[in-house]
Amino acid sequence: MFCVICGKDDRNTIRGMCIPCFLNGRQIVSLAERVDLERCTNCEEFFIQGKWLSMSTEDAVELAAEGTMKPIEEAVVRDVALASSELDPRNFSVFGEIIADIDEVSTRTECSSVVRIKNTVCKRCSRQLGNYYESTLQIRSSTKDLEDDVRDEIVRRITSTVEAMSKSNRHVFITKVEEVSGGVDLLLSSISLGKNLARDIEDSYGGEFKESSKLVGKTSDGEDMYRLTYLVRLPDYGVGDVVSFNNRIYKLTWLGKNGGKLLDLENFRETTIRKNDLKSMRVAAKPKDLREATVVNVTGDEIQILDPRNYSTVDLRIPENFEAGETITVAIVEDIIYLVPS
Repeated sequence: MFCVICGKDDRNTIRGMCIPCFLNGRQIVSLAERVDLERCTNCEEFFIQGKWLSMSTEDAVELAAEGTMKPIEEAVVRDVALASSELDPRNFSVFGEIIADIDEVSTRTECSSVVRIKNTVCKRCSRQLGNYYESTLQIRSSTKDLEDDVRDEIVRRITSTVEAMSKSNRHVFITKVEEVSGGVDLLLSSISLGKNLARDIEDSYGGEFKESSKLVGKTSDGEDMYRLTYLVRLPDYGVGDVVSFNNRIYKLTWLGKNGGKLLDLENFRETTIRKNDLKSMRVAAKPKDLREATVVNVTGDEIQILDPRNYSTVDLRIPENFEAGETITVAIVEDIIYLVPS
């Protein structure tokens, strides 16, 4: 076949032209002359290719420009190299070198673009800043005010969980954390988030779970719109407590949705306890009530310590493979000293 431009007889033609004539003066790949790149002024994420993404300004600018790349129909892009430079805080120049194949012939194209950053507020941040929430998670104690360390531990746990979830679902967030009389309230972005977190706290701390709803308006299509409240009432016991159960003294070592695990502080055997039986436990000592006792001597399966109350010597049994330091942790229950393994 003859090239319509130069007349050369060539088997490989494109649009009636040989490859050299086809390539002559032709822009194989182009970038948009100007690109608008949205940046949220609150979270500083960039809206690129339909998604809000967290990255450096340089990477965002280059990715936004690359998203406008248009090769001609016959080109297959093999490699893209972009470099950006700041014109001013809102405008960036992007220069590209792009390698593309045309009918097994490698071509190199230079192109450029200007990316303009436009400040806005993303939907998530707009909702968060506007105190938007769909559910409330209430954490309370069943007997008294929620202890500060337990409250802080639960808030840290929930915050960490939500942060991890938000990496794959950016519409998940905590709107507000409010310390209230008797506990803490967390205002959450969705109903499902509130329910999942409530179930997690219930399972992990052995609490009781209740939910209620409140009509707050109607959706745009006329459907009733509700806010849900999830109440988790925690028991007076927790992991690490020394408890009395069936006339024996234990350390509560684990809690789950179906019950817990206890370590017998006399023979150091572990046993399970059903959820229904947890209510029969009596807290004998909280972790803050435990004492440190000085070690005098260790012999076989026994250890001699100084009673932290009067410094008299006391012999205690120790569990297998127990490694004693200069001091050990003990609980004093009804005037009896128990070793509490960590």
